[in-house]
Amino acid sequence: MRDEEPMPVPVSGPMLTIGDFARASRLSAKALRRYDELGLLPPARVDPFTGYRYYAVEQLERARLIVWLRRIGMPLAEVGRVCALYAADAAGAARAIRGYWARVESETAARRDLAASLVDRLKGPTEMTHEMTDGTTGAMSDGTTDGTAGEVSTARAATNAGAAPRTAGRPAFVLRTAVRLDRGLVRAAQQDAAHAGPHLLAVADGYGPEGERAALAAVGALEAVPPPAPSARAGDVLNALEDAVRTADGAVSGLADSGTTLTAAVWTGGRLALAHVGDSRAYLLRDGALVRLTRDHTVVQALVDAGELDPAEAADRPDRALLLKALDGGDVPPEPELGVHETRPGDRYLLCTDGLSAVAPAEDVRRALAEGVGPDEAAEALVALARELGGPDNVACVVADVVPA
Repeated sequence: MRDEEPMPVPVSGPMLTIGDFARASRLSAKALRRYDELGLLPPARVDPFTGYRYYAVEQLERARLIVWLRRIGMPLAEVGRVCALYAADAAGAARAIRGYWARVESETAARRDLAASLVDRLKGPTEMTHEMTDGTTGAMSDGTTDGTAGEVSTARAATNAGAAPRTAGRPAFVLRTAVRLDRGLVRAAQQDAAHAGPHLLAVADGYGPEGERAALAAVGALEAVPPPAPSARAGDVLNALEDAVRTADGAVSGLADSGTTLTAAVWTGGRLALAHVGDSRAYLLRDGALVRLTRDHTVVQALVDAGELDPAEAADRPDRALLLKALDGGDVPPEPELGVHETRPGDRYLLCTDGLSAVAPAEDVRRALAEGVGPDEAAEALVALARELGGPDNVACVVADVVPA
């Protein structure tokens, strides 16, 4: 905590005893002693003989700021950083508070979705209740960028179809899948990774100097997840997915200034369990309608969720790709957004990185998925769509159809 030392307080008036200062600041004497130990709010003077603490009237402003930051649930480490920033840059402190609250809103929304999913599961198989995407939600940019065209890469990509075991009382289906990777027209390197198998779908979007290694490590960690047993409960599958995400975060550790998003799905034969961190996305095409199954863990999306930003304005935000959550091997692994979705024959799922979703309007994505072609052709069409819009970023996409066994 003491790496954010408070600025010296100029003392121009009478000193307050710790009791008087506690009453004026609405902090208890115990809290003041604790904040002194942490370096958050040291007294202006300590009597060298009695050890009694005295505070300056000028310190009340910092004390009241600490009170309000704690009331919104800000951890003490962040409180120290905001207070240090406030002493030199009040506007910067305001931005830091706004960013913290955006993270809170995003995490709360993810928990709300998980709670709704669990309620639906406890009630039994039901129709999905996810909101429909509109034509602007999926379009973060419609600009084009000149570049040298590169061939669509199929490295680290494979197409598979696998049968899930039959379970009592429920017909068995299979996933027919296709996966495509494309460097795009601007990027010099491919930092996306993807996997599509009989039981696991995954995409990852790496960033930083070791972004490619980060994405590959995250997807590789997910590939080690064993297929769920036919009798596995939804909660058990979600727990396994959450553990796998933690393993993936650990696999990314040690890659300097680098990390990755991760969106993954485990197929159980009748349901799809999703885990999501970052701004890659999962979609469902059902009966011609496109449903977005994940929420972007970005500052912009959090502001939209909080009602502070119109979705139509998101495309013009310079910080639209600023992540609130990612796998970066930090001290505390991020909590993934989790959910379980009932499937039907004819459903088509798409997992993709933002090289597609950030440039292509949702309606264009829906149209490409609804053409009536197989997964391979649909994946090719999505890559072509991103290129038509300038191909400014790497693209990874997985298309999976639910078909009768």
